[in-house]
Amino acid sequence: MMGPLQIIARTTKIGGFLKIVPNGINICLSRSKYYYVNKDKDKTWTDIMEAATTHMFILEIIRGMGIAVSQIFREPATINYPFEKGPLSPRFRGEHALRRYPSGEERCIACKLCEAICPAQAITIEAEERADGSRRTTRYDIDMSKCIYCGFCQEACPVDAIVEGPNFEFSTETHEEMLYNKEKLLNNGDKWESEIASNIHADHLYR
Repeated sequence: MMGPLQIIARTTKIGGFLKIVPNGINICLSRSKYYYVNKDKDKTWTDIMEAATTHMFILEIIRGMGIAVSQIFREPATINYPFEKGPLSPRFRGEHALRRYPSGEERCIACKLCEAICPAQAITIEAEERADGSRRTTRYDIDMSKCIYCGFCQEACPVDAIVEGPNFEFSTETHEEMLYNKEKLLNNGDKWESEIASNIHADHLYR
């Protein structure tokens, strides 16, 4: 049995000898060796000569000028627009158009799905029933200044009547020219029908 003051000790090896040291006392040991991490390797004469040559003759600038001069004799990566035009994807969404059947009858059945799904509310449709019971539009307007070219109208149309064609060159000078009516849209469809039909056929497996 020990008295009320008990000393809890631990053995610590210092300098090859075991010594009893009370707990709670930290021992700082001095080190005689240091180890370098990521120490630079000794440079050879070859490394020194390469560095000196690079700085003296400015080889980086010469290499850069060589690359620039070599591009003169290569085929240019750009095209001479507007005389040359790059290829367009079948899914390209350009100027809107209303299509017709080969018989000349307009495809639109005035279901108004395109008007309902348009997030920009750019489409306005008015329709009436014909004598044979079919529905056709009397008014089909698109405000092209509102359109965001999302393609929802084309995806919603059950008869592929309203489409976004391949034409992207339709800039205007006034806002009124951006307000397309039914006649304008049908004229666009007649003008681009061959390209539109081929694009729809090329993409039909993914629709």
